[in-house]
Amino acid sequence: MEAKTPKESLTVLTDLVLPGETNFLDNLFGGELLARMDRACSIAARRHSRQIVVTASVNHVAFSKPIPVGSVVTVEAKVSRAFKSSMETYVDVWTEDRLSGSRTKVNEGIYTFVAVDEVGKPVTIPQITPETDLEKKRFEGALRRKQLSLVLAGKLNAHDATALKALFN
Repeated sequence: MEAKTPKESLTVLTDLVLPGETNFLDNLFGGELLARMDRACSIAARRHSRQIVVTASVNHVAFSKPIPVGSVVTVEAKVSRAFKSSMETYVDVWTEDRLSGSRTKVNEGIYTFVAVDEVGKPVTIPQITPETDLEKKRFEGALRRKQLSLVLAGKLNAHDATALKALFN
């Protein structure tokens, strides 16, 4: 199975924030944004694996700025690292200034997906070969995040978390 690059999974969703999707402050509901992020990440994971994918976890979400009604929102997702059957997908959320067209990053998140067959059994997926500096940084961080998650869940002994231990040596 040949490795793929993150850009091969790039998914970009652009949409408008409508009044029915906002809270009492006229900002996009957090849950609505999470759903948009999950959809973009799911498409990116499927593009990478060419399999059915299921969301395994939402590892991180940072709501940096509110997104007002009427905003144009762009959600960009791509696979940052692939393991045996799971993959980490990094997502960035941008808003666009109505007049200048300049973009502002307002949110980011990290989702984990598992590729499965038609009966839900995990399947092997291609690895990732990062190209840009940002892709390499996210690729390296993905192993640390996975090991930390496994240690916290009691599925990996802290002494065996080599990528985490390397941070402190």
